Amino acid sequence: MLKTLLSHVKEYKLASILTPICMIFEVIFEIVIPICMASIVDDGIDKGDMRHIWLMGGLMIILALGGLLSGILGGMFASKAATGFSKNLRKAMFDNIQTYSFANIDKFSTASLITRLTTDVTNIQNGYQMILRMCFRAPFSMLFAMVAAFIISPRVASIYLVAVIVLAFFLFLIMRRASKYFRQVFRKYDDLNAAVQENVSAIRVVKAYVREDYENDRFRKACENIYRMFVKAENNVILNGPVMQLTVYSCILGISWVGAKMIVSSGGTLLTTGDLMSLLTYCMNILMSLMMISFIFVMVSMSSASIERVAEVLTEKSDITDPEDPVTEVADGSIDFQNVDFSYQSGNGEPVIKDVTLHIKSGETIGIVGGTGSAKTSLVNLISRLYDVSSGSVSVGGKNVKEYSLEALRDQVSVVLQKNVLFSGTVIDNLRWGNPEASEEECRQACRMACADEFIEKMEDGYNTRIEQGGTNVSGGQKQRLCIARALMKKPKVLILDDSTSAVDTATDAKIRKAFREELPGMTKLIIAQRISSVMDADRIIVMEEGRVDGFGTHEELMKSNEIYREVYESQTGGNADFDEPR
Repeated sequence: MLKTLLSHVKEYKLASILTPICMIFEVIFEIVIPICMASIVDDGIDKGDMRHIWLMGGLMIILALGGLLSGILGGMFASKAATGFSKNLRKAMFDNIQTYSFANIDKFSTASLITRLTTDVTNIQNGYQMILRMCFRAPFSMLFAMVAAFIISPRVASIYLVAVIVLAFFLFLIMRRASKYFRQVFRKYDDLNAAVQENVSAIRVVKAYVREDYENDRFRKACENIYRMFVKAENNVILNGPVMQLTVYSCILGISWVGAKMIVSSGGTLLTTGDLMSLLTYCMNILMSLMMISFIFVMVSMSSASIERVAEVLTEKSDITDPEDPVTEVADGSIDFQNVDFSYQSGNGEPVIKDVTLHIKSGETIGIVGGTGSAKTSLVNLISRLYDVSSGSVSVGGKNVKEYSLEALRDQVSVVLQKNVLFSGTVIDNLRWGNPEASEEECRQACRMACADEFIEKMEDGYNTRIEQGGTNVSGGQKQRLCIARALMKKPKVLILDDSTSAVDTATDAKIRKAFREELPGMTKLIIAQRISSVMDADRIIVMEEGRVDGFGTHEELMKSNEIYREVYESQTGGNADFDEPR
């Protein structure tokens, strides 16, 4: 897991290496300063040697400046390394998400992915910076100070050992309790982001149903959950301060008591006044280093949960990939289903498509009808490999879809999904999602076939009119027609419309079908619809029922042979029923 994340340090390795080196030099400068202080007291003040005092004082200034410079450089390198690392992590996560199949995406909620890309990566960034700076500075500072103290007086320095053991024991207990809450708190961010995302994206529904108070209460509960978890964690971490202060002052008292007795009883032969000053300074160095180490544990505890969550996104591999030697050309728009079964939970779930065998000729217009949940969308999603079959095979242009390059297949099998999505930008920007190199005339032609030119030309800026995020400034029918035009821009061999004219009036629906019939005779067209009037002039119609093909033929054939189709047609022409009506 750590290996996966650290592989993304990349070009910031040098900054990551230089940071601890600078920190070690800063520690060395700090450790030498108390030795100079002791020398000033013992060899300068006690002997009245002003030259020695000036010499040691100058050396201390140089050491202090060296420590300052090392600290500044260490901070700069650490900032560069940590922010660069977080940048690479976010890019790697986003790039990997783009490779996910629909099945992979189903494993993560949108709110969870947002939290992982933002909050979790920020936690890792802070933890990485803390490790680079403090994880080397604190242990080396404690080690060097301890060695220097034992060189001066092993007897007095033994007080440090007792203090360090006692303090380490209490800090271990504190961190152990705090880390449990920190691990839980970041999972609560998913709930918080989910509440924000759903509220903002569905704000019109919230206001239409006057549910602002409900949404406010929901958000308040998510905030309170995070607040309670953080309070529990911080209540444990805050004990660091009192325990540290108690240990430091106890240590100072012990060193002062034992050191003073040694100075007085030996007449300064076992321990000098300067040595005692140095020992007191090292006392603060050692215990403050231990305090820093405790904060490193806090940051690591906070980051560990985030590391796991980010690693999950980075290590998730798409279950739909290109073969070793992919086919890059789709011969034609013929489609074959051979004994196809499909389940969303591969190997575990109940099949939603069961034993489907179909042959669709290139250039045919195929209608697909059926009740809600009859697996119409699931069926067409298999054609462009948005999902893979559980058993059986799907072929396009005479070859199994698994033999194609995903890019080549999806360029030639254009899908207008059930949920129409437009991106922020101009109308023509959205159309060019289908073909970035398309000319304005090609965009206009696609819009004419999709009957989108009717409303685009009435807009103030025409094709340069700005579409707001999510297409909020166009109607549902306009959004559907723009999505159809966008799909046509790819000039595919197969066009799939997944209930893509449901918000369009019947007259416009008829115009779109007529344009397809006259201008796209060689393109295979699959049209999912709830209205039989939208597909009755298709070459053939598939009737889906509970994941199976209940009927397949022309309108006239199905009226004679398929009871479901006939009953729904008669009900719809009577004006009061659809495929979901009980029969």
